[in-house]
Amino acid sequence: MTSAPKTKQAAKKRATLPQTALPDAFAAWFASRGWEARAHQIELAKAGLAGKSALLIAPTGGGKTLAGFLPSLIEIADKGPRKPGQVRKLHTLYISPLKALAVDVARNLEMPIDEMGLDIRVETRTGDTPQNRRQRQRRDPPDILMTTPEQLALLLSYTDSDRFFSGLKAVVLDELHALAPSKRGDLLSLGLAQLRRLSTNVRFTGLSATVENPDRLRRYLVPQDGTDDALSELVTGAGGTSPDVSILASKERIPWSGHSARHAMEEVYQAICANKLVLVFVNTRSQAEFVFQSLWHLNEDTLPIALHHGSLATDKRRKVEAAMAKGELRAVVCTSTLDLGIDWGDVDLVINIGAPKGASRLLQRIGRANHRLDEPSRALLVPSNRFEVLECEAAREAAMTATQDGDVDRPGALDVLAQHILGIACAAAFDADDLYRDVISASPYRELPRETFDQAVNFVATGGYALKSYDRFARLRQTPEGQWRLAHPSIAQRFRMNVGTIVEAPMLKVKMVRAGGRAKRGGRVIGEIEEYFIEQLAPGDTFLFAGYVLKFEGIHEQEALASKTKDDTPAIPAYYGGKFPLSTYLAGRVREMLSDPSYWPNLPEQVSEWLQIQQWRSVLPKPGELLLEIFPRADKFYMVMYPFEGRLAHQTLGMLLTRRLDRFGARPMGFVASEYALAVWCLRDPGLMAQQGDLTFGDLFDEDMLGDDLEAWLAESYLLKRTFRNCAVIAGLIERRFPGHEKSGRQVTFSSDLIYDVLREHEPDHLLMQATWADASSGLLDLKRLSSLLARVKNRIVVKRLDRVSPFAVPVMLEIGKESVPGEANESLLAEASESLIEEAMRLI
Repeated sequence: MTSAPKTKQAAKKRATLPQTALPDAFAAWFASRGWEARAHQIELAKAGLAGKSALLIAPTGGGKTLAGFLPSLIEIADKGPRKPGQVRKLHTLYISPLKALAVDVARNLEMPIDEMGLDIRVETRTGDTPQNRRQRQRRDPPDILMTTPEQLALLLSYTDSDRFFSGLKAVVLDELHALAPSKRGDLLSLGLAQLRRLSTNVRFTGLSATVENPDRLRRYLVPQDGTDDALSELVTGAGGTSPDVSILASKERIPWSGHSARHAMEEVYQAICANKLVLVFVNTRSQAEFVFQSLWHLNEDTLPIALHHGSLATDKRRKVEAAMAKGELRAVVCTSTLDLGIDWGDVDLVINIGAPKGASRLLQRIGRANHRLDEPSRALLVPSNRFEVLECEAAREAAMTATQDGDVDRPGALDVLAQHILGIACAAAFDADDLYRDVISASPYRELPRETFDQAVNFVATGGYALKSYDRFARLRQTPEGQWRLAHPSIAQRFRMNVGTIVEAPMLKVKMVRAGGRAKRGGRVIGEIEEYFIEQLAPGDTFLFAGYVLKFEGIHEQEALASKTKDDTPAIPAYYGGKFPLSTYLAGRVREMLSDPSYWPNLPEQVSEWLQIQQWRSVLPKPGELLLEIFPRADKFYMVMYPFEGRLAHQTLGMLLTRRLDRFGARPMGFVASEYALAVWCLRDPGLMAQQGDLTFGDLFDEDMLGDDLEAWLAESYLLKRTFRNCAVIAGLIERRFPGHEKSGRQVTFSSDLIYDVLREHEPDHLLMQATWADASSGLLDLKRLSSLLARVKNRIVVKRLDRVSPFAVPVMLEIGKESVPGEANESLLAEASESLIEEAMRLI
């Protein structure tokens, strides 16, 4: 390999660089491409070469990734070529939230290394890396290793981790804003704390898109000392050109409910035809299957259109990624698998089907287009229903002004802490005092009480008070010197087979067989599907998967057997993962839009008319108010409200309201929640009851419902059991995989339910019960949002008694009676009922 040529043009370019310029070879490489190192790239290089940890915030197209590696490339290049047979220590660890991103960055990094003729070895290590290569990497590490948080946890669990990481100088954390606020981020933060112990001179560089509060990420990168003053350096890149974001002005009638955007598929296809490469983002995997199938039905031009989501087989995803890189595709229908940082091909348009649910998420997706800082990225939003028109408008405004959603600061998860403690013990015996100091140096755990830490160690050692009599839960033993070590060497192997914080719903592999076949051998595996979904199918039922219409043939061991078929109305897989909550920022902006008639002319005429009739028939609430509509229908009385706080908060509110209405004697029959509204139906009229003094709406919505009512409901529901199962898996109490064996989802659930019942009765303050409550309150229940809602609307509830359904009530009323499987493919079954309800709502007399 040869270095870049030194031309007059290159010399001229170098002369324009600041005094703190890059080394000649690097400056020449920039110049040979007609580039000039950006100010933030040089500033980050200076910080790295000075051994300082830093956070770089820069827009897409600003060269963030190259900036993160510059100090490492300079340092490694300065060592000179490898000597024959020389084994060098690992210098730089790159950590990505996505396996595909690690592979993509490795490919892109090899270009400047090759063109500068640098003797630098770059390799990847993900779940897809062959075992023999992983073993060789530990013996003979590359200079730069690209990996994921889970692989770091694995590497730290080996007995030679101290040797492997002893020479580590730099860690680059890509897309840090996406990693940090999650359990994966908690696990990673603990891993970084351990890296500081193994290599005292290591520095950490975070790469991030714009975030609402950079200090959270700056704390993440440096050891914490109990104050908020421990922050990394901050480097900010110049802002790029504002994106070009538009909302599809569909010629078709915009649906009142649903999430398929079926009405707009022809227009989406035309947008694909008009561009070279389009990413079509959707919010769920089932929606991806539907959109892909719809586009193929319209694809008269036989354009190369592909599908990419996390449940597809690895080889299918890799083929799509390779085709994108080569410019062989015109469109890819994808989920969040392509959200982050990946630069495959020249994407010139991003289409988002449905509302993006978050301003930051939309900006992230828009960033997949263009990747040139001085040209605007182009995006097209396609609302799938009328409320989503408003949400898309709010998201478009946020994108144009680079407004971000606010992150919620959360403490580190206790189940993740338990996993980390066991992983550390797999590598070597540890002293509890030393490990506690390391743990609280990690930003998410900086306020962890010693008592809770000791409880976590005791849990890992014995399972806790209620479980310590069972030998299988004893994983640690204390030595006479007071250190903690593994109770048996086999525990390390089991730990490594179950490491990580991503707990998918139980899955079955989908194997393609011949029609009518139940072959135990042969057939091609095309991906994985939720066990929950398959259990609802009978042999002969059809469903969409991996772009095919399949007929279910049966189950053999951990495989769902299916054959190709034709069916106009197949079911669609239901994936628990992938449903995003409506962000607080967008929810607030939608409430403002509704109450401001001067904004309505900006909306499509049919949506503006919908709002006008709602205002005439009922009322449009002000931003701080809660509208409560009560009307009769089909021998029942419906109470519909519009909090705009997201489906999770609404579902929790619905459960609590039905309990209270039952106590008042309203005889509630059920409820249904959407992202925007909540409907409860009763046999008695709540409006008349309030008029007669049998109930008061202030008492009905009092904040005290989050006390005894909440506890009583949770005691009866399965929500906490489902959450406990995930916590127990992450903490290692229940293992999904054993050497030569893997538990089915049903086996895991059965085991966790038994343990949950024991702990609830005998040790309700068990570490995992604490972790379960923390997860449920922020995830399944969204208690913070619900508490904020109840406080906001106190004494501001607007009750409107109507003689029939209102225009606003129609969308949530159409949710009643839908199948539990997401209903994109079944919306046509509700068409007749929809038309009747819409006609009733929009009738002027």
